[in-house]
Amino acid sequence: MRIGVLTGGGDCPGLNAVIRAVVRTSEVRYGSAVVGFLDGWRGLLEDRRIHLAADDRNDRLLAKGGTMLGTARTHPDKLRAGLDQIRQTLDDNGIDVLIPIGGEGTLTAASWLADEGVPVVGVPKTIDNDIDCTDVTFGFDTALTVATDAIDRLHSTAESHQRVMLVEVMGRHAGWIALHSGIASGAHMILIPEQPFDVEEVCRLVKRRFQRGDSHFICVVAEGAKPKEGTFSMAQGGLDEFGHERFTGVAQQLAIEIERRINKEVRTTVLGHVQRGGKPTPYDRVLATRFGVNAADAAHNGDTGMMVSLQGPNIGLVPIGEATKELKLVPQNRYEDAAAFFG
Repeated sequence: MRIGVLTGGGDCPGLNAVIRAVVRTSEVRYGSAVVGFLDGWRGLLEDRRIHLAADDRNDRLLAKGGTMLGTARTHPDKLRAGLDQIRQTLDDNGIDVLIPIGGEGTLTAASWLADEGVPVVGVPKTIDNDIDCTDVTFGFDTALTVATDAIDRLHSTAESHQRVMLVEVMGRHAGWIALHSGIASGAHMILIPEQPFDVEEVCRLVKRRFQRGDSHFICVVAEGAKPKEGTFSMAQGGLDEFGHERFTGVAQQLAIEIERRINKEVRTTVLGHVQRGGKPTPYDRVLATRFGVNAADAAHNGDTGMMVSLQGPNIGLVPIGEATKELKLVPQNRYEDAAAFFG
């Protein structure tokens, strides 16, 4: 067979490990060739590709961050309009099965192709851990480790200076990084997109902590967190070219509001893209490798229109359409578990 691979959307630790596993499994186990399309769906639309082989370069990909194929975001309308061109490119290159590696947007496009009869096997990728029908996505553990380490470091400096610190982490719609890093680092409050926050309650917890003699307060804030309606107004950033909300810095705006209300100095740290840069953790290397091996197996076994997923200790297959129906958000009971440690 001839397998096509692409990485779409944002970069993520573990992408190269998946590519390595797909190439190695396809060539060694099945004698199949693998073609990599550059810069995500854009490379497929423009027929920009490279041959991938199970050589020394491929072996060295395991611990390398980012993606050696490059990635880019492509507007959904452009993808829908280009489905015929994508099919033509796949036919021209003799691709039997396409393995797209990506998050919600990439897998939604893969679902469209599957509906058109194109053989695809999806691999879920996102540091936000918000892809449904899989227990965990690779990249999440690395982002969580980076965020937890950063918050651990902020504890010592915040305690030394008796400060309030807000740490903004990634999480547009889902608060998994904020939730887990906040619990793991012993943060005193966690704000996530799924639970609109009350500014007065935040201020109350800050004041209570200092009144009882504690020396600092750290709050982890997901970038998509929002205040309850009527509590205070945040600046609006409009929508970007993909229809996504432009965030205007919730942590910084909240810090200003806290200072105004309780006259306490507040410092803000925004971790940003550092969370998804660098080497993947051992957990993510293993999970990404397992995803790649099982995606290659599924492609050769004819199990197309499916996405590989972690189900308990095992890697299974689920229909791509099912996995992209809705995002996997933090449930109420998980947030309540964390809230037991607030203040």
